[in-house]
Amino acid sequence: MVAGAVALLVAVLPAEESEIAVTRSATVGVERTPAVATAAVRAAIPLGGLEVPDPLALDSGGRVTSVRQWEQQRRPQLLEAFQDNVYGSSLPAPTKTTFSEDSSGGGGSAKKVTITVTGPEGTASFTLRLFTPSSGKPKGTFLLIDHRGSVGDDPGSGGYAPVSTITGDGYALAALNAEEVAPDDAGSYRNGVINAFYPAGQDLPADAGRTISAWAWGASRAMDYLQTDPDIDPSKVAVIGHSRGGKAALWAGAQDPRFPVVISNNSGSTGAKLARRDSSGESISAINSQFPHWFPETYKRFDGNADALPVDQNELLALIAPGRVVVASAADDGNADPQGEFLSYLGAAPVYELYGLGETGLSSASWPPATGKGFRGPGMSYHLRSGGHGLEDADWQIYLGSNLFTR
Repeated sequence: MVAGAVALLVAVLPAEESEIAVTRSATVGVERTPAVATAAVRAAIPLGGLEVPDPLALDSGGRVTSVRQWEQQRRPQLLEAFQDNVYGSSLPAPTKTTFSEDSSGGGGSAKKVTITVTGPEGTASFTLRLFTPSSGKPKGTFLLIDHRGSVGDDPGSGGYAPVSTITGDGYALAALNAEEVAPDDAGSYRNGVINAFYPAGQDLPADAGRTISAWAWGASRAMDYLQTDPDIDPSKVAVIGHSRGGKAALWAGAQDPRFPVVISNNSGSTGAKLARRDSSGESISAINSQFPHWFPETYKRFDGNADALPVDQNELLALIAPGRVVVASAADDGNADPQGEFLSYLGAAPVYELYGLGETGLSSASWPPATGKGFRGPGMSYHLRSGGHGLEDADWQIYLGSNLFTR
């Protein structure tokens, strides 16, 4: 069994097979230190034949050796680096937030909540739908960033959001209507919450977050509500997203340590996938070209130049520590690069190891792992499903059966 982070990262190379040890922690209210180093001068680690940034390497040189140093120095550096180079500046906290509840369904087991936020330029509202078991307190809550608008007042039971399966298993589902937070459209993405904080007649700053950042911000506002609902235990909320929603879920969990579990389902490029595997699956230039409203203008500096990024996505996963990070891939989802997601998962392990949380749960560091099996450590979870891009019943079976809210 691999005992340390250095040994772990060496073991990631395809010829090696070993089990993995890991660890985890969180940061609240610390002053951030600007990230000034570049990828060229940052210490790197070998990962699947690549050299990727070491999440524990300090911008000033040296390496993190304690949880305190991670939380007060390195973690703020990384958060700022991701804001400056990838996701853009997040919206500030609203000057006012209100919640309006409309209960329906049997015994109040379904609830429609309108969240209204006020910024310097006006107000905006979006919907959170909450479904709880018919009896008893939920064992936990899955907060879905629903970018498809699939969850209505009378939801179905399909694989993407199988409400009856989730509630029947004793969990709650909270579905955030991401389209209302920020429309997934290059011409109208500002029409949700963004225009409440920026003058509508002016261009956004080049480094301001766009749709993905707004969805992550909206997930935190949904968490604001869930903390007030007497039916919900806010210490057991998993933010989950699929594909583009998975990118937002990871960014939400990296910034907001109130989420004890963060689930990335097939999130791919600028999600769980290593950026330095830019030639595998969807590239940075492709995503910026097809979806110019997702990320800030400043991210385009790295089109065709992923190696110049001062961060990589294994460090984003590491920012979730000590919360549980869950990475789910699909074997035939070439666009999302499942191997790149797997390697990123391994590359986050040194930070979890710093917190002494034990192993990743993987029986081998070789690609590919077994499909259809949930691998679970005390702070990290992973599975590779057979088939293609999607959030399916098979994924939910693993999420619901993995005791994600316990160590």
